[in-house]
Amino acid sequence: MPERTAYTFDPSTGVPPGVGPFSHAVRWGDTLYVTGQMPTDPATGQLVPGDVVVQTKQVFRNLAAVLAQFGAVLDDALMVRVYLTDFTDYDRFNAEYVSWFSGPLPARTCVGSTGLAVGATVEIDLIVGIRS
Repeated sequence: MPERTAYTFDPSTGVPPGVGPFSHAVRWGDTLYVTGQMPTDPATGQLVPGDVVVQTKQVFRNLAAVLAQFGAVLDDALMVRVYLTDFTDYDRFNAEYVSWFSGPLPARTCVGSTGLAVGATVEIDLIVGIRS
């Protein structure tokens, strides 16, 4: 049976500091579970101001920074879970979302939320297949 390994990264890796008590990622065999990333600037630990498109770009940069620690990329994502605080942003979010993938899109769930940590408008977590 594979062993579960948790990872927490320093902001010098481009991964922002956590906003709560959690690991940035947990690996189980060839599967990586990436904690929901916020639109946080890794250099300052502060929320990036802006609309859903600006914040989505930062969230994807943060996710890519976590994946880079494992030699993985966004196209390795199997499942994506998105949280939006305003569903009137859904179409604008989707237009930005698809620009981050070059291969077939992963499975996805998008959930409306009344609030997210640090006042963000978007949060995204991933389940990723790691190539051996």
